[in-house]
Amino acid sequence: MTHKKRILLIEDEEDIAALIKLQAELSGYKMHVEVDGLNGYRAIEREKPDLVILDIMLPGQNGFDICRKMKSNPELKNIPVIVLSAKGDEIDVILGLELGADDYVAKPFSPKVLFSRIKAVLRRGKEAEKTPKVLSFGDFILEVDRYLLRRLDKIIAITLSEFGILKRLLTNRGKVLTRNQLLDDIHNDDAFIVDRNIDVHIASLRKKLGPGFDWIETVRGVGYRFREEPVAVQKEMARKS
Repeated sequence: MTHKKRILLIEDEEDIAALIKLQAELSGYKMHVEVDGLNGYRAIEREKPDLVILDIMLPGQNGFDICRKMKSNPELKNIPVIVLSAKGDEIDVILGLELGADDYVAKPFSPKVLFSRIKAVLRRGKEAEKTPKVLSFGDFILEVDRYLLRRLDKIIAITLSEFGILKRLLTNRGKVLTRNQLLDDIHNDDAFIVDRNIDVHIASLRKKLGPGFDWIETVRGVGYRFREEPVAVQKEMARKS
């Protein structure tokens, strides 16, 4: 018998909580709901669920504080978190991601879209914790130990900063990373390190990966995400369907 993944939802709006819980049941998940931050965090400690859906504006203790406490607790830090953000406020989204949230969904949202994101986060699981020696996508192979990017048998020249950014994006594939998170991967020899330096490195990587595919997706006002499939493949699949 397949074990049902356990999701803890911390949401004080009853209608939204009921909608999410219904979709959870339809999608084959077991869901527990808490309506305030204090009891919500206690439930995380007690239940240690497979995933937490966390509203930001909560009575008792807000979602940012809960996320911060989770990520500083060795027993809870690997539990994935999806943040619910009213109107997709950029500051809220960026702060949530930088505190360690795995993804965000802006209100109002489609329950089906939310659960597709949940499925993606759970599928990634803990893979990002252990970086393999080889990361592949399409015709490309990133050899982590050798700092090499190859497309088929051809070596593509990339800088150390580009290598670091590409490795981080690949090991967090499908997850949005803010510019500040990616700053950690810029090589120290680069001068004037600011978050917009990331945009320059991303533009260079896109050029080297080739036109038409655009593996790296810009998430406006937030940062970047490495796509599960590039744009060219998505269009071809749409054409055939």
